[in-house]
Amino acid sequence: MGLVRTLAVTTHGRYIVDGAGTAGSPLLVGFHGYGEDAEIQFDRLNAIPGAERFLVVSIQGLHRFYSSRTREVVASWMTRQDRELAIADNVAFVNAVVDEVSTERRAADVAVFAGFSQGVAMAFRSACGSTRQDVAVIAVGGDVPLELDAPALGRIRSVFIGRGSGDEFYSADKHASDLARLRAARVVVESFAFDGPHAWTPEFSAAAGPFLDRVVQRPEAPLSRRADCDR
Repeated sequence: MGLVRTLAVTTHGRYIVDGAGTAGSPLLVGFHGYGEDAEIQFDRLNAIPGAERFLVVSIQGLHRFYSSRTREVVASWMTRQDRELAIADNVAFVNAVVDEVSTERRAADVAVFAGFSQGVAMAFRSACGSTRQDVAVIAVGGDVPLELDAPALGRIRSVFIGRGSGDEFYSADKHASDLARLRAARVVVESFAFDGPHAWTPEFSAAAGPFLDRVVQRPEAPLSRRADCDR
């Protein structure tokens, strides 16, 4: 039987950045779901009320492939094969994108990482490993990675996490468990429930707008140390 080995190589990742973003703006960084691309997440981010005050960046997963249905080029973040190596590659890629955009645009030291489905795990991993000092997360349809412990999650100031009532991939029990873990890490959590399937809906975008408002306000005493809010 042959020996299975791995070798680190250089590859090129793809991302979309808002061409109209102004210097000094906070970052809104997006992560698409499985079988999607950076464009769809870029549109989702820009549909959130208040997104125009942010420098919007949508990052595409490093593993590209052709959609079996449309033959369009789509991507995923990882598979079960060499999962830990893929996580490290993805986090390093995200940090490089954030650093590049932050330097070029002189972005504020505030970043919101926003993910859908498979991209939720990447949003949390990226927030916990970010070089930004003030980080928050918007998530819908995906779970908090199990490898992130309370000290790691405690780096996040606040989280807006949603779940559709008909979501067959992100169960109500898993959602409840994620809320408990985040609160145990003393993160402010806003939980938003909506009627719908496994999707980032217009309703969710509208509800995320006030959350972005609170991120921009940057209170001196973070809400994460005072209260939780459920909807």
